[in-house]
Amino acid sequence: MNSPSRTTRPTFRVATVADVPTLVLLIDSAYRGESSRAGWTTEADLLSGQRTDAERVTGELAKPESRIIIMESEGEIVACCQVEHRGDYAYFGMFAVRPTLQGGGFGKAVLAEAERFARDAWGVGEMRMTVISAREELLAWYVRRGYTRTGEMIPFPYDDETVGEPYRDDLEMELLVKKFA
Repeated sequence: MNSPSRTTRPTFRVATVADVPTLVLLIDSAYRGESSRAGWTTEADLLSGQRTDAERVTGELAKPESRIIIMESEGEIVACCQVEHRGDYAYFGMFAVRPTLQGGGFGKAVLAEAERFARDAWGVGEMRMTVISAREELLAWYVRRGYTRTGEMIPFPYDDETVGEPYRDDLEMELLVKKFA
């Protein structure tokens, strides 16, 4: 699959509380456990356990400066991301594409929609995100989409049980930035 489409064009919308259970399953399936190995974004060799939970997703939906953007295809939620307005920039997170659809252009389309939303809705000049620095292929994917690796490292939240259980003690997050033209 070379484009984000099966038989109908995917659509975007902002998530509601009713979407929380589906979003939790989607996010966890994209990164953790055996189901995540069907895609290329798995973190299963770095962490076990859940990637998110209903409380965290509901909390993001409740923030007035945060939106969770959903991509639907043929009536199903197939991808999502969270965008948060933080002054002169937006923060990108909670990004997930159904593992069996990864590599088909869905992620690229969701990222582009998040950038469009941040520019149009909030008028920000850049998008920022953090990525586990051990995820070289994922970092390279973002670089191909115009993000710059800053070299600024943020400690991994080892004390936060809601992000899963790390297999390694050397994890850290790298800050990536994309300036909008």
